[in-house]
Amino acid sequence: MKQYLEIAKILKNTHIVGPYWKLKLSVSELAHRASSGQFVMLKVDSDQGPLLRRPFSIHQVKGKTVELLYEVRGKATEILAKMKAGQRLSLLGPLGTGFSLCDLSYVPLLVAGGIGVAPLVFLAQNLRNRKGLAILGAQKKERILCEKEFKATGFRVKISTNDGSRGFYGRVTELLEELLAKDTLLRKKAFLYACGPRPMLKQTIMLSKKYNIPGQVSLETHMACGIGACCGCVVQTLTGYKRVCKEGPVFAIKELTEEGLAE
Repeated sequence: MKQYLEIAKILKNTHIVGPYWKLKLSVSELAHRASSGQFVMLKVDSDQGPLLRRPFSIHQVKGKTVELLYEVRGKATEILAKMKAGQRLSLLGPLGTGFSLCDLSYVPLLVAGGIGVAPLVFLAQNLRNRKGLAILGAQKKERILCEKEFKATGFRVKISTNDGSRGFYGRVTELLEELLAKDTLLRKKAFLYACGPRPMLKQTIMLSKKYNIPGQVSLETHMACGIGACCGCVVQTLTGYKRVCKEGPVFAIKELTEEGLAE
């Protein structure tokens, strides 16, 4: 797929909760060509740096606008959070291999840990009214992200929190295992999609293989170029090393191993 370098105008840069922000950008070709699971490489134009672009999952596409959901966790995102409507950013995208939509015989089962909801909302919009289930995990109830967005697409939503402040008391993969163990129909019909921290994805892959459930996961990793040139974001798969920015970030679960996702 052809990538486009665009100078995007910031329409909104909204603080959601804690370290999480949502950026709405006016773009044209990028929005038209993006598919769920793909990402952009964003350059913060600042005298303070940083030099390299940073990867951000495409969170939502609405007309000629793209939304990015991001977490402030370093210099680039600290600068980004201070930017205002009307300012402009350089974007390269859409990049990477996105999700494949499961056929109608499956029940979409989306599993998100923390900021891992970012690409899954766009996916849920593409799977609208498929009677799917989204399982959202967070450290505490105040950090639960995008519950309304998933429900707006017709997905049922279940919540887990590490501190037990809302929903299931425990990690999102523990809730996933409980649901799969109890619900025979879900085990037979589910097509699993997941995004989140690597320890969460490792456990998700183990459960997928334990219950023989097909699916795909989107990997989060550091990237330098985003276009497959530097090979700095490789992951070990059953068929050799693959570039997360090019062959991924979305991989079939059957391609991956728990060992290949070691930090």
